Amino acid sequence: MYSRILVPIDDSPTAQRGLDEGLALAQRLGATLRLLYVVDARLLVAELSAYFPADQLLKDSRAAGERLVFAAVERARSKALAVDGVVRGDPTLHVCDVIVQEAKDWSAELIVMGTHGRRGLRRIALGSDAQRVLLESPVPVLLVRDFAVSAT
Repeated sequence: MYSRILVPIDDSPTAQRGLDEGLALAQRLGATLRLLYVVDARLLVAELSAYFPADQLLKDSRAAGERLVFAAVERARSKALAVDGVVRGDPTLHVCDVIVQEAKDWSAELIVMGTHGRRGLRRIALGSDAQRVLLESPVPVLLVRDFAVSAT
């Protein structure tokens, strides 16, 4: 059914639920996983560069992403899954655009990702990478909601 599953991750509980689901699906289907961390360069530079040097912010974020991806890859390998992990970032693109591009470049057949399930003003104010991935993705997308997170 799906032999190549892309799982975008970050350090949030919702992303961890998405990772859990991606691992479980890969086990059931015998699929190969690609774990993806996206350095949100646009957000980092826009919001924090007045306080910290932009190049240091990006370097620190990339290092944190590499540690997170390494741990998630090790977790998948402990389950005998075929997996690799990548860290991507493009200061000209939104996170959702990087995810969709990775799905195309890697020939993913499914994207599994966590979503906060925001509604109303919070969704308008914070945006929804998951929604944009869902709309732009060339492949099916499985959104996994973290029910512990308030939807309001």
